[in-house]
Amino acid sequence: MTGVTYVEYTLGGKWLEMLKEIAPSVTRVAVIHNSENRLVAGFLPAIEAVAPSLGVQLTPTSVRNVADIQRSIDAFAGESNLGLIVLPDVLAVVNRELIIALAARHRLPAIYGFRYRGMTGGLISHGVDTAEAYRQAASYVDRILKGEKPGDLPIQQPTKFELAINRKTAAELGLSVPPTLLAIADEVIE
Repeated sequence: MTGVTYVEYTLGGKWLEMLKEIAPSVTRVAVIHNSENRLVAGFLPAIEAVAPSLGVQLTPTSVRNVADIQRSIDAFAGESNLGLIVLPDVLAVVNRELIIALAARHRLPAIYGFRYRGMTGGLISHGVDTAEAYRQAASYVDRILKGEKPGDLPIQQPTKFELAINRKTAAELGLSVPPTLLAIADEVIE
């Protein structure tokens, strides 16, 4: 997997595993992503690498605007045993309410790459702890202001991740949250 970072590989595979754990009957998953966002390009190959071992067929779904989001999710949602993975992207952030509403309307269990999604009706959110990432960035700024050259600073991968699970959404979808997920969740929304 050339060009795929450890974080992309770890998170991408983990998202599919968590989705399958909370919704074991899922056999097809649409991966909603913005193909123009090269920052998240590594997530898709990582998810594809894990899918066969979980018995999941993937439908990579590139979206570039609101109409694409609506059309793609509506078209995908025609069968049973479906789920969604929404990759982190500005387009997904700006349109999170629409994506969550479509997932709810079509009764699609979904996992999102930003923690706040679980707080707004999404089923599961799992991603980088943004507060920790900002602290890391601040330490880099401090080092640069003290004279270190940016090119000499080591590249750091995020090390802290957050998991939020919305039990209300799970109940609405007829899903039980496994104790294994509850045990590792940073936040459980009732």
